This record gives sequence, structure tokens and C-alpha cells, in this order.
Amino acid sequence: MSLFVQKYGGTSVGTIERIEAVADKVASFREQGHDMVVAVSAMSGETNRLIGLAHEIQESPDPREMDVLVSTGEQVTIALLCMALKKRGWDARSYTGGQVRILTDNSHTKARIQSIDEQNIRTDLDAGRVVVVAGFQGVDENGNITTLGRGGSDTTGVALAAALKADECQIYTDVDGVYTTDPRVVDGAKRLEKITFEEMLEMASLGSKVLQIRAVEFAGKYNVPLRVLHSFKEGPGTLITLDEDYAEMEQPVVSGIAFNRDEAKLTILGVPDIPGVASRILAPIGAANIEVDVIVQNVAADNTTDLTFTVHRNDMAKAQGVLEKVCEEVGARGVTANDKICKVSIVGVGMRSHAGVASKMFDCLAADGINIQMITTSEIKISVIIDERYLELAVRGLHSAFGLDAEAQEEK
Repeated sequence: MSLFVQKYGGTSVGTIERIEAVADKVASFREQGHDMVVAVSAMSGETNRLIGLAHEIQESPDPREMDVLVSTGEQVTIALLCMALKKRGWDARSYTGGQVRILTDNSHTKARIQSIDEQNIRTDLDAGRVVVVAGFQGVDENGNITTLGRGGSDTTGVALAAALKADECQIYTDVDGVYTTDPRVVDGAKRLEKITFEEMLEMASLGSKVLQIRAVEFAGKYNVPLRVLHSFKEGPGTLITLDEDYAEMEQPVVSGIAFNRDEAKLTILGVPDIPGVASRILAPIGAANIEVDVIVQNVAADNTTDLTFTVHRNDMAKAQGVLEKVCEEVGARGVTANDKICKVSIVGVGMRSHAGVASKMFDCLAADGINIQMITTSEIKISVIIDERYLELAVRGLHSAFGLDAEAQEEK
């Protein structure tokens, strides 16, 4: 039979009743003869509670001690789930990240996995046990507890599946799969049966909150079949796989519409148009640890240029302060900032073999009276920056224009 690695998030194990329900689900797979490894998060709200305690003591908690503190949440869940499985007659054994020896670098609160020693897990599987592993955590080479950052349990699940060469990694969450767009914005959003790693990576980076970006990167790198499923509803979910794994299917031009409300736009005006000026502007932004997204530069007839870029909305004030200093240094005319914008993107591997996708997108937005402020593209995505008040109108219009509405799919 198959080896499955399943990951359950905080809402899936948020109460004793839900932990019992997870135990029932895992037990049903064992009854079918499958080997089972389960990665779990802390019970919902627990990590935030622990972080709150830390901030009551230290305004900026020590990163090493913060990892020691927040990693305890998962330790509670793994023990309770093993107890629930034993109650059902299935032998189970729990492991913290350190006990498995999920080896990470030493970047506390945002560590990256370097290797996994899967020997203990394989021994337990051979003995017929269910193995339950604490997500979100590992140890560095000196034995210090580390954590992988928010959403890190997804990465733990995928990494375990890669190390064990599992048949599938199943991510159980509070949605029943990956949708063409957010169903809360578009009533006709449709659950996708399959999507490529590449498309899912773009969707995750562009605002879709279904999976952690690092988990998708890891799955793509090691070709781990990844399935998103609902914790409390039965269904096939969405399979995330390699492009060639469904090359025989007629791929849609656009698979989904992603959007991000957390954008802000800054422009430095009237910069002398000389070599190296863009670096002189953006280097201080990078030095301030501010991530830049979309960049557009326009050269005027008077040999000056306006440089516009977007950042996370929370970084706008900090970025504006940096730019005002740069403005004086490079002799620019001034700086403007706007946090009433958003990013809307269309994503699909089918774009590679279809012309006219961009013009169709722009025509759709123009028909709805939506002005495009900035554009950025890759092989499989086109993103536009627009006024935030038009976000839902744009998403609904594009969803219909590219035939993604559930009714349109049924008619095909």
C-alpha cells in the first residue's frame, strides 16, 4: 500500500473534539493498510498566546528563547493525537523536530531545513506505528531548537514526504482545495482538480494564502505530489504536480486570478537620468530590509526619470523616509506615496502557448473603467497595479473574461 504524509493545521487540531476527528481520519487510512506519518501544528491560537506572553516580558524577545517558547505548542498536539490514536487501537509515537533530527540552519524564528534523519521514522513504520511529528520546528547543528516561521508546518510536511519518498503529501486545512480565485470575492470561483507547482508558486507569491510559499518550492524541487484537502469535509481536493504530469490534458490559458491588498506605491520624481541612479535609489531601500516588488521607470524628454516601485503596505512609511533622504542626495524633485492600491494577477502555464492574453486582460479592465498604474509580467503571469477600490470589480471581470466561472466550466 501507499505511504502518506499528512499535515494538519491549527484549526484542524484546535479542540479535543477536532483532534479526535483527525485521529479518526488517520485511523481510516491505517485500516486501508497505508503507512502514515502526520505533521501537526499547535492548537489554533496557542502560538499567538505564547508570543503574547513573550512580549509581556520583553519588547523584542530574544530569538533563541522565542523558538524554545513557541515550539512547545506543537509538542502538546503531537502527544494528544498519539493518545487519541492509541485509544482507537493504533500504535503511535510522537516526535519533536529535534527528536526526528530535522536539521536546520541557525536562523532563529525563520530557519531553513537542511536535512532530515528519517531512520527512526522508518523503524516505527516498519513496526506498524503511526508517526506523529511536530511541525514548524527543528534543531541546528548545536542542538538549539529552531522554528521555520509562520506556516512552517506545511514545509515540515513536505520535507518529511521528500525524505521518506512518500506517495503523496496531503495538506489538510480549512478550505477544500485551490480555487480559481477567492470564493469570498467571486461566487462562481471553481475548485481546481490539478495545478502545477509553478502556477501554485505564483499564486502563493501573489497573495493566495492556501499554502506557504516555501512548502510549494520544496515540493517542486523534490517532485513531491502535494494535495490540498479540507479537514472536515470529504472530497478530492486539489493536486499540485509537475507540468508534464498532466500535459495530455488541454490546459486552460489562465488557471486562476490572484490578488494582494497589502501593496503600497512610491515614486521618486525628477531623478537625473544618468547611469547607476536606479541602484543609488534602491540600494538604501534594500539596506533597510524592505522588499521591493513591481518597478517601473519612465524617462522624460528633459533627461530626468520617475522611478516607481511597490512595497508591502506596512513598509510604506519606512520606505518613504529612506527615499526622502535619497531624494536630496541624487537631486530629485520629490517623493510621493500611495497605499490605496492593490495588485491583481492572472496566472496560467497555458500563457506560454497562447498569444493575446495581455491584451484581453487590459481590454477587460478598460471595459470596467479601471485604470492600470503599473504592469509586470513573467512567462506564466501578468500582474497589474490598480486603485484598491476596483479590486473586486477587476477580479470578477477577469474571472468571467477568461472563462473561469463555475457555470462557464460546466458548459464546456
